[in-house]
Amino acid sequence: MPATARKNTPRLRDGVVKRGTTWSYVIRVKDPATGVSKPRWVSGFATEEEAKAARDEGRIKARHGQYTDRNRITVTAYLDDWIGSHAVEIKPRTLLDYRACIRLYVTPHIGHLPIQAVRPSTISKLYRDLLTSGGRDGQPLAVATVTHLHAVLRKAFRDAVIVDELISSNPVERAKRPRVQSQEPGTVWTIAQLRAFLATARQHRLFAFFHVAAYTGARRGELLNLRWTDIDLDAKKITITGSTAVIGGERVNGTTKSGRTRVVSIDDVTAAVLHQRKGDQAAEQLQAGGSWRGTKEGYVFTTGWGEPVYPDIVTSLMTKLIRAHNEPDQGPQPKDQLPHARLHDLRHLHATTLLLCGVPVHVVAARLGHADPAITLRVYAHVIRSAEAAAADIFAQAVKAAWEPAVSKPVSKSPFPERTASRKGALTWEPPIGIEPMTYALRVRCSGRLS
Repeated sequence: MPATARKNTPRLRDGVVKRGTTWSYVIRVKDPATGVSKPRWVSGFATEEEAKAARDEGRIKARHGQYTDRNRITVTAYLDDWIGSHAVEIKPRTLLDYRACIRLYVTPHIGHLPIQAVRPSTISKLYRDLLTSGGRDGQPLAVATVTHLHAVLRKAFRDAVIVDELISSNPVERAKRPRVQSQEPGTVWTIAQLRAFLATARQHRLFAFFHVAAYTGARRGELLNLRWTDIDLDAKKITITGSTAVIGGERVNGTTKSGRTRVVSIDDVTAAVLHQRKGDQAAEQLQAGGSWRGTKEGYVFTTGWGEPVYPDIVTSLMTKLIRAHNEPDQGPQPKDQLPHARLHDLRHLHATTLLLCGVPVHVVAARLGHADPAITLRVYAHVIRSAEAAAADIFAQAVKAAWEPAVSKPVSKSPFPERTASRKGALTWEPPIGIEPMTYALRVRCSGRLS
């Protein structure tokens, strides 16, 4: 090689070399499959110091088996691939929600960045910007929405670490997310208000829906997915196997929120209401004749033509029934007006009533379909706290009830126990029931005090 060519060749010094206007580094990384170490070149650094810092970081990660090859895939490109690969596992409504979150809040802000360039500070700044002006027309975005976005990004970047091995750590987990104050369920009706609502709803053909919702605590989509084969009126139980949602204007059936099937017991009144509903549906089918549009699955709650009911119908119907109670067409308005309530509040009312009546939390959780009783504890913590106020009195009453039968003699006004004669005639102490047996030293001190 000529001398001039050797002079123009960049020299590699301690794994760092300048190529053109940028700096590069090289390290050796062991292949986990073969165990053979191979060189890995990384370029594009503006200064030698940046290249050396990246080289040192790469050497440490390579030594601990955490090194990842450099990749220029952007955040938007990776999230699109991530959603596509999980489309089979994620429920359709959840999938639609994930796409909307990424399209509205991620792509406009950090979608152009390489995923390997995302740092915890990048995610923290994203949250701050969204809370300041990330909503519609530059309005602040709700904290709950940012918290939900945080959950979506945490899942996606976790797969980028564990599954795709594009990054060595999850920057979302170390980002500063907005502080969320625990939100307790809103004002729930009293039992008297529930009875007044159901009395008004009894005039509607979908009365059974609202009755079953209040008496089982099931979700809206779970009830609309019920078939008659899921109901055993003799055994008084309902098997909840799935849920119904609307996506793109179409009714879609899927699994329950927890992905599990559960059995919910019903009382005699609810069984009678469902029995009446079955008879009314048969009468509607007979009246419709050839125009009946019922399906083979045999949905419990259908329209007058046998079609499955859409979720939005029962949601809006509850508002109309409350208005019908407060503003009847005939007669004076009732003095006790029903406050506004959502359909989901019937579920809260069911859970709150059971907890206040002393039903164990794990039983309530199983009835509501919570995957973990900790969810029930977190959502209904305010109910459990209100029950704690009576805990001290309950314990004191239990101790008093167990103590009184054991005491056959009147309680002495003296603060000291009774004295009894020993074998030698000396007065000694006899501890009352429930007190730790007296030691020798204490017996001597007490005997001296009596003498």
